[in-house]
Amino acid sequence: MSDTWEFYEDKAGEHRWRCTASNGNIIGAATEGYSQKSSCVANAERHGYNGNPKSLGSKDKWEFYEDKAGEHRWRRTASNGEPVGRSTEGYSSKANCESNAKRMGWAG
Repeated sequence: MSDTWEFYEDKAGEHRWRCTASNGNIIGAATEGYSQKSSCVANAERHGYNGNPKSLGSKDKWEFYEDKAGEHRWRRTASNGEPVGRSTEGYSSKANCESNAKRMGWAG
């Protein structure tokens, strides 16, 4: 897979990241802005950037659910209860949702 990771500043001047698949679809993105770029990079690493060299998020809780439209989604919560990730779109099948989660660090 040739995913592309991008780091940028949002309109509020906070640091964010997004990961784009080779077909142009955004497959992951920061769920919040970060005042420090290093914190933004650490969150991206938790989701697989650079292969997650520090094994961040190994104790995170992953939840898979169906939204109101009947599409499959995931969300990720750190051990301290803070949300640290969620799917950027709904998926028609649970398998596709799980495939996206694996690209974002879910061990399966």
